[in-house]
Amino acid sequence: MTDAFFMSNRGVIGIFDSGVGGLTIWKEITRLLPDESIYYIADSANAPYGTKSPNEIIDLSITNTQKLIDLGAKIIVVACNTATTQAIDVLRDKFEIPFVGIEPAIKPAALASKTRSIGVLATYGTLESEHFNTTKDKFTQDVEVVTRVGEGLVTAIENGQLHTSKLKVLLKEHLDFLIHPKTDHLVLGCTHYPLLIPIIQKIIGDKIIIVDSGVAVAMQTKRILESNNLLADQEQEVKHQLYSTKDITIMKEIVNELGFANQKNITYSSLYQSE
Repeated sequence: MTDAFFMSNRGVIGIFDSGVGGLTIWKEITRLLPDESIYYIADSANAPYGTKSPNEIIDLSITNTQKLIDLGAKIIVVACNTATTQAIDVLRDKFEIPFVGIEPAIKPAALASKTRSIGVLATYGTLESEHFNTTKDKFTQDVEVVTRVGEGLVTAIENGQLHTSKLKVLLKEHLDFLIHPKTDHLVLGCTHYPLLIPIIQKIIGDKIIIVDSGVAVAMQTKRILESNNLLADQEQEVKHQLYSTKDITIMKEIVNELGFANQKNITYSSLYQSE
């Protein structure tokens, strides 16, 4: 790949995640940048990333990135908190293409908290990462931070159990641990978790502010495209190609859940790693 290729605004936005969770990021980018074509890889065959070793996460991230570049990506959005914390520095060193990462919005939550008490629901890989803990130590010195590994949540979502009573019971167990009388912000540190917001709100009510990174990532993507003169021309045909390394059924269900059921420029493909 050459520098000239990366400067072409006719490329697509490439996004990858450990599964379907990053579609919450795809949704925000689609709404902010409606003239952009987006190719998305859900690595559902390897979900969740949060329980894998750093080397495994790096290898998977390199594979996903290379595939998106081969498909014509002009920018890569790493729509996975765990992959961002464990692999994005390696990706930036290896590939000459702009990257946008994602991390738990612990900084804005801590700065906005009036009670000085917040909860963070994330994967093990994210909570144990150096980057997360550096940010936490820097911005939450006078804030009580309660963290919880959302064990089982990603797997349940990837298995199509979003609206099951089993998931609701599991989610309530996590929230009961996180939410204290003083808690006023809940940070969702995994892109799968915004899919749970309607259920979370029923459990914790509307007094606690739920914070995720979707809008911020979309805005950063726009800023980088603008600064590199990579925004698509309005006359370009817009298409969304959504790939999964597993069955595409769950992906279609999540796209419908996000309100894009009738969008005709979305196509789906299986992308098995053996291919």
